[in-house]
Amino acid sequence: MVIMLQSFMPVLERIAEEIESLGGRGRPADYIPALASADPGRFGMAVAELDGTVYGVGDWQQPFSTQSVTKAFTLALCLAREGDALWEHVGREPSGNPFNSLVQLEYENGIPRNPFINAGALVVTDRLHRLSGDASGCLLDFLRAESGNEDLDFDRDVAASETDRGDRNAALAHFMASYGNIVNPVPTLLREYFRQCSIAASCADLALATGFLARHGIRSDGSRLLTRSQAKQVNAVMLTCGTYDAAGDFAYRVGLPGKSGVGGGIIAVVPGRCTLCVWSPGLDERGNSVAGVAALDRFTTITGLSVF
Repeated sequence: MVIMLQSFMPVLERIAEEIESLGGRGRPADYIPALASADPGRFGMAVAELDGTVYGVGDWQQPFSTQSVTKAFTLALCLAREGDALWEHVGREPSGNPFNSLVQLEYENGIPRNPFINAGALVVTDRLHRLSGDASGCLLDFLRAESGNEDLDFDRDVAASETDRGDRNAALAHFMASYGNIVNPVPTLLREYFRQCSIAASCADLALATGFLARHGIRSDGSRLLTRSQAKQVNAVMLTCGTYDAAGDFAYRVGLPGKSGVGGGIIAVVPGRCTLCVWSPGLDERGNSVAGVAALDRFTTITGLSVF
C-alpha cells in the first residue's frame, strides 16, 4: 500500500531519528586520500518532487564528493547523443565483480559488462568526450542547470588525489584501448574521468538533478533529454547495476533504481513521483553507504513507494 503524503518531511524526520541510532556506519573511502578523513557520522537526505519542491533533513545541503553517482548522468548525456549505438561498446549486465575489476575484460574482448563499473564508465566518458569535446564540462553544465545551483564545481584536490592513485583506471583504459574500444588518448580520458568524479554537490542538488529520470526523460525546463524508452533503459541499468556487486541486495531491500558513489552518496528514482539523494560517507565492504542504504530501505518501507 502506498501512503499518500502531503509532505515528505515527517517521513524524512522519522528516518533521520532511526539512522541516528544506527550502530556501525562503515568506513570512508580511504584509498582516495582526499576522502579518507570524512566523518562516517554525517548524514543527509533529500527528496525532490517532480515540480522541483525539495524536502531535506540532516546534512542535506552539505556538498560532498559525488564520485560514481555522476556515472548515471554521463550515461544519460551520452545516450541522448548517441542512442543505441552506445550499447555496441558497453553492456547492460551486472558484473558480479568489484567495480574496478579487470577480470572480465579479456574474456569479453574489451567490452565492459555495464556503464557503472569503472571500465564501463570510462567507455561512456570517452564517447561523451568524443561527441561533446568536453565530457566533464558537459556534465557540470547539466548538473548546474538541473539543480539550479551555478556554484557547483570540480574539487581539484579530489581530482588530483584520484589522479595520484589512478593506476588501476589507467590500466583499464589502456587495456580497452588495445581492443579499439577507447577513441581518445588515454591521458585525456583519465583527466576527464577524474574531473567528472570530483564534482562536489549536495543531496538537494543531486535529488533535483536526477528529476529527469522520474519525469521519463523530461528536463526541469520542460525540454526532453531522453525518450521515454531511453529513460526506462537508464533506470533499468541503475536498478540492476547501480550499486556495484551489491545490486541484487539493493533491489531486494530498497526496490528503486539507484546509483551509489564511494563518496557516500546514493541517488534513487521513483518514476513518475520523486527522486532522492542520501549521503553518509561510511561505506560497507562493497563501496556503498551503510546509512544511505538503510535510509532508502526505510523510505520505501514507510511510504510503500517502489517499482515493485
